[in-house]
Amino acid sequence: MKEEWFPLVNEEGETIGKATRRECHSGSKILHPVVHLHIFNDTGELYLQKRSMTKDIQPGKWDTAVGGHIDYGEKVEEALRREVREELNITDFTPQFITRYIFESAIEKELVNTYRTTYNGPITPDPSELDTGRFWSRNEILENMDKGIFTPNFEKEYKQLFM
Repeated sequence: MKEEWFPLVNEEGETIGKATRRECHSGSKILHPVVHLHIFNDTGELYLQKRSMTKDIQPGKWDTAVGGHIDYGEKVEEALRREVREELNITDFTPQFITRYIFESAIEKELVNTYRTTYNGPITPDPSELDTGRFWSRNEILENMDKGIFTPNFEKEYKQLFM
């Protein structure tokens, strides 16, 4: 399998080097950028994906609709559009930038570029990328918070942005 290279960035998102996926997820805590897209429908429900059981981080948990790494040499919005196409087969959407922040877990440190969109068209999850996905009402999300159903990153982001 081809080695994946991620840019290493400073807190402003400027590229300062590169490293492999393995290096970035080894506990090194080297800062690398990712993209998140929150997809709402017209009724205000939020689409969440259920992560594949084969993922190396948070397998089987419900998570942000789209999340993925930025490849070395790729612009943030290019990565966002690529990830949305790969994961959900959506190509026609208008992303709105919300925020950029640092997320740190036990094994990695990410600069998260967060976007939102309103979308009511077809969503076709790629089974090689995720298990399934569906729209959740605000009440459903709130009822399931802090129960180990969602990824810690999704819960933190949801609480900061939408509560």
